[in-house]
Amino acid sequence: MKKAAKFFHGTKPLNLSRMKFLAVVFCSIVALFAHGANIEVCPSCEIKSLRDALKVSQPFDVINIKSGVYIDHAIELTMPLTLIGEKGSVLDGGDQGEILTLHADSIIIKGLTFRNVGLSYTKDWAGISSDRVKGCRIENNTFEKTFFGIYLRKSEDCVVSGNYMDGEAEQEMTSGNGIHFWYCKNMLVENNQVLRHRDGIYFEFVKHSIVKNNLSKNNVRYGLHFMFSDNDDYLNNTFEDNGSGVAVMYSNFIKMNNNRFIENWGPSSYGLLLKEIKDGEIKGNEFYRNTTAVFGEGAMRMDISENVFTYNGWAIKLLSSCMENTVTHNDFISNSFSVFTNASRSYNSFDENFWSEYSGYDLDKDGIGDIPHLPVSLFTFIVEKCEPALLLMRSNFIGLLEIAEKAAPAITPEALVDNKPRMKPLWQ
Repeated sequence: MKKAAKFFHGTKPLNLSRMKFLAVVFCSIVALFAHGANIEVCPSCEIKSLRDALKVSQPFDVINIKSGVYIDHAIELTMPLTLIGEKGSVLDGGDQGEILTLHADSIIIKGLTFRNVGLSYTKDWAGISSDRVKGCRIENNTFEKTFFGIYLRKSEDCVVSGNYMDGEAEQEMTSGNGIHFWYCKNMLVENNQVLRHRDGIYFEFVKHSIVKNNLSKNNVRYGLHFMFSDNDDYLNNTFEDNGSGVAVMYSNFIKMNNNRFIENWGPSSYGLLLKEIKDGEIKGNEFYRNTTAVFGEGAMRMDISENVFTYNGWAIKLLSSCMENTVTHNDFISNSFSVFTNASRSYNSFDENFWSEYSGYDLDKDGIGDIPHLPVSLFTFIVEKCEPALLLMRSNFIGLLEIAEKAAPAITPEALVDNKPRMKPLWQ
């Protein structure tokens, strides 16, 4: 006993993160070696429906669903199972409600088509939903007219990958979201195509999760919508032709890197909307032909760097509530307006950016302009006060006003200046 006590006294206790890691490894090994029966479902088989297959299944069974249309809804999975759909296998909700609801951990769903969930004004019906599950995998499925495509609640360690989703939404009030997470953590959303929903991807109270390599296109409201979600990353995604590209609201420590924001046009449309967000990173993104590429309200300590802004209406709008943000090493090329702020002072720093409208020179050939650049133009202020003034854009009259304002700034914030404008773009 004394030797044992001495041994344990001299051994370092396992910390919590290591214990959690070992638990995950153990669960993965158990799942890997837990072999169940194979159950076949087809119109001519003994078992003709998924619901019948669930009656005879045991934990970790594999249910193979053969080609055919299976009309059913409100199917509940209450044990760890793998559902594999053959090409042409369709679970059709008949416009009556939710199709699958997950109530158990370690459920895998692959290769199925989910169709015709139906519209509800009181319930968030989905092709697949979950309630308090861990380790689910929803991969390589197709969702057609499913109102909400995938809706996971209070779940963690799940993967949503390789799915194709077309909601056929036309109006915000009559449509749901493609991929919707609520109170989740450690989630992965990758390689999905999400089309024609209200929001393509929606995170609400979601922590420590990743969204990468997705296409979110033609959605009525947002391609991606974050609310009250911290420590998340979205990387290498494309947000194209949505009501607005991405909205990140009331969230902290978000990384938004190497994404493409393309053709998000409309009267109040943004490539990226930042509202009450702190300590995030916007790096290496492409903003092409958006009404406003980046709009910030209450954005604090954001690193906006190495992005390219091309052919946007407004490249960046930072309201006076935005402070301590750094805008560095970006390319501003052929935008109607590069920067706008309603603040009389500068609370943010702009350094070493390329501005296509810069008219300075570089006599010492160090790649940095010899005179500072004021990116906020007088005409920007005029248009903000009176939109019809856009008719005067490129006119000689406006050109003269701009020259006078640069010589003796009276309206534009003189302190908002790039003291080291680059002579060549970073992206070439």
